[in-house]
Amino acid sequence: MKPMRSMLVTGATVAATLLSVTPLAAQRAEPSWVRGATCYEVFVRSFFDSNGDGIGDLKGLIEKLDYINDGNPASKTDLGASCIWLMPIAKSPSYHGYDVSDYYDVDSVYGTNADFKHLVAAAHAHGIKVIVDMVLNHTSSQHPHFQAALHDTASPYRSWYRFSPVPLDSVGPWGAPVWRKSPVRDEYYYGLFSRGMPDLNYDTPAVREEGMKIAKYWLATMGADGLRLDAVQYLVEQGKCMKDCEGTHQYLREYGTYIEKIDPGAFTVGEVWDSIGEMLTYYPNQLTSYFMFPIADSLKTAVNRGTVGGMLAGYLRLQDTVPFYRYSTILDNHDMTRIMTALHGNMHRARLAATLLLTLPGLPFVYYGEPLGMIGDKPDPRLRTPMQWTGGPGVGFTTGTPWERPQSDSATANVAVETGNPNSLLNLYRHLIHLRKANSALAVGRLVPLSADDPHVVAYLRRDGAQVVLVVANLDSAAVHHVALTSGGGALPAGRYVAKNLLGGPGAAALRVRTDGRITGYVPAGTLTPEEFRVLELDRASR
Repeated sequence: MKPMRSMLVTGATVAATLLSVTPLAAQRAEPSWVRGATCYEVFVRSFFDSNGDGIGDLKGLIEKLDYINDGNPASKTDLGASCIWLMPIAKSPSYHGYDVSDYYDVDSVYGTNADFKHLVAAAHAHGIKVIVDMVLNHTSSQHPHFQAALHDTASPYRSWYRFSPVPLDSVGPWGAPVWRKSPVRDEYYYGLFSRGMPDLNYDTPAVREEGMKIAKYWLATMGADGLRLDAVQYLVEQGKCMKDCEGTHQYLREYGTYIEKIDPGAFTVGEVWDSIGEMLTYYPNQLTSYFMFPIADSLKTAVNRGTVGGMLAGYLRLQDTVPFYRYSTILDNHDMTRIMTALHGNMHRARLAATLLLTLPGLPFVYYGEPLGMIGDKPDPRLRTPMQWTGGPGVGFTTGTPWERPQSDSATANVAVETGNPNSLLNLYRHLIHLRKANSALAVGRLVPLSADDPHVVAYLRRDGAQVVLVVANLDSAAVHHVALTSGGGALPAGRYVAKNLLGGPGAAALRVRTDGRITGYVPAGTLTPEEFRVLELDRASR
């Protein structure tokens, strides 16, 4: 049990209690754009370089908005994403930007504040919302406030950070000491992630107020539609409690209430890398949503092992606890091994993983390059390599020398090649993202799990009123035959249903549902080939 939390019950119980006694008004409102939406994570540095200096920029991103969403609902040549999350673009001494030295100024390598405003206007014209990364746990060690606190013990910014005359015995989650030796005098400062990232002290009212001020600047002045908050579970330290402390929850409640006041439509999504039980303690009235890393792990494990296991358990738990737009699903991101590498380069499994992600509940986020099957593994710069638009030395990303060497798969895993192949991974992502937006069952439908008599087959319904979609997938590398599906009572209204494959290809046998709403012994297909999936619309036949 974590320090400072010994008197609390489990995270799941806390969340259930909060949700049962807190009035609905305390729930974060559903933004107008989230139904059926998919978001796209962009590392601006690696997306598209407009001036040939080898570094992506905001003008380059504007040039490539048609790839993300061309603004034409009838078009199917774009991804169809409804929002973009930009990794940090504020001024920073690092390539990644997660150590900010000026929260009010776009880093000059990416452009200007005016360029960002132009991006927002262009994105909105394309039907895209813009979410910016916000790093509130720490600043850069080069931030003027920290430099003042470091060099002058009488500075008003001294209380913005944590200092100690001796290194305290705190050890971070990764087993390393978190108190860093000052380069100026015989003392130490608290820096959980690195010596270049000193943590802010949220016990200081001015720090709490500054966090709100920065949010207002990006939402009201710069025009962003939302914020992604980095490492929020570490915001407030209390005694030996370093993460998930009550002070963190209190500040996020204040922060969420403030955002609702100044911009009721703003979407906030937090990074809390923990169990579902712990993550549920961040509801109902803190941020809008959180990335659900545990269900990403379950999905990838199932696809890699070829057996279902408990893949759907996390989704079902969340479905019964919070609305769909309040949990964000992923396969990978800028900190994680890319999904194609995690699946050992297996394209069939990559197609399975994409299909499961985009047909299950939640608000999915897709990392740039993921729809191409781009590879990438640690160290971090190799997870964030240039976007592969074409083959060749600059991979269509730059006319100069790329800031980071492109991946070895760029000749085949690129936009130009995959656009011309109707069976490519990219075109599957395009199809699924557009389908999710157009089909209410996939957009907001309730998840109804089905039991299969083969452990290699996952099957479930998504149901929104009369709109019903059945997803059935063989996770195994061998064919399976005559797999029968069964449900509990009330799965569907009684009757006969005709199945149509929404992705093209073979449909499935007609389904008959009993008077008690049960599906019993339904065999959708005589054979499911290795790693085959079908996304089937079920239409109830007229009586």
